[in-house]
Amino acid sequence: MFQIRVEPKGLSFETDGEASLLLSAARAGVVLPSSCRNGTCRSCIYQVQNGTARHLIEWPGLSREEKRQGYILPCVAVATSDLVIVAPGAKFTTNC
Repeated sequence: MFQIRVEPKGLSFETDGEASLLLSAARAGVVLPSSCRNGTCRSCIYQVQNGTARHLIEWPGLSREEKRQGYILPCVAVATSDLVIVAPGAKFTTNC
């Protein structure tokens, strides 16, 4: 299990490293804004501040430069370590 912290709001959730970060967040009640869920629309582009992740598809909708700068698309990425990601639009769900 990996611990994921979402800044700047300090939200957190756990993931098993098998489910996408987007799915793991949703299971924990953390909403990461997204749209297509297949790595093309870029609405869920976030930067990793600390830790590592890998994409489940060979070439997600990121440029080489964005990849070098640590950007990921959590809809098609899994954690390979604990992570800190910057996702300003993230929120905790209010659904009970």
